[in-house]
Amino acid sequence: MIIVIPFHGQKILPAARTMKQFERLLDSPFEYIVLLEVHISNVKTLKQEADKRSKKLIIHADLIQGLKTDNFAADFLCNDIRPAGIISTRSNMIAKAKAKGIIAIQRMFLLDTIALEKSYSLIKQTAPDFIEMLPGVIPELIQEVQEHTGIPIINGGLIRTKQHIDDALGAGAVAVTTSDHLLWESFTKDINSGN
Repeated sequence: MIIVIPFHGQKILPAARTMKQFERLLDSPFEYIVLLEVHISNVKTLKQEADKRSKKLIIHADLIQGLKTDNFAADFLCNDIRPAGIISTRSNMIAKAKAKGIIAIQRMFLLDTIALEKSYSLIKQTAPDFIEMLPGVIPELIQEVQEHTGIPIINGGLIRTKQHIDDALGAGAVAVTTSDHLLWESFTKDINSGN
């Protein structure tokens, strides 16, 4: 049996909300990076820049400005851009990513019990590779969602301290997404020191 380690063991998935953050990530030791809010006209260029630096780009499809979330958008991302991964709340994006061999990450919001049950139903239909649970400051639900779905969990949203990251990973998350550059830097120091 082959054991696959998610994201080659990278526990932090740094998420760039600005061009300055994206440029900083290109020079970082992180292999996998997440692209959040960006205009559609920049996506192809940013993917090419990531490729030049041997970065595996995960694109948050729902946050690309000027891109609809229909099947044409899914085709564009999966066929023309071909990122390493796609994050979305949309089942068509998840299905298309899976069909094209792109990491499919279903975003799940923990608003209340009704939202949780609806998410379970959607996840059962889409069978994503990973679930990104938000907000990430509710580590008690990581194990419950993972056991209910059988799908590895990424935690994100409102991650503000190293303790939040430690709590999420300790509760069973395979990785944590954050756009907080200070948290990236604290983990960069750990990577550089071999921890």
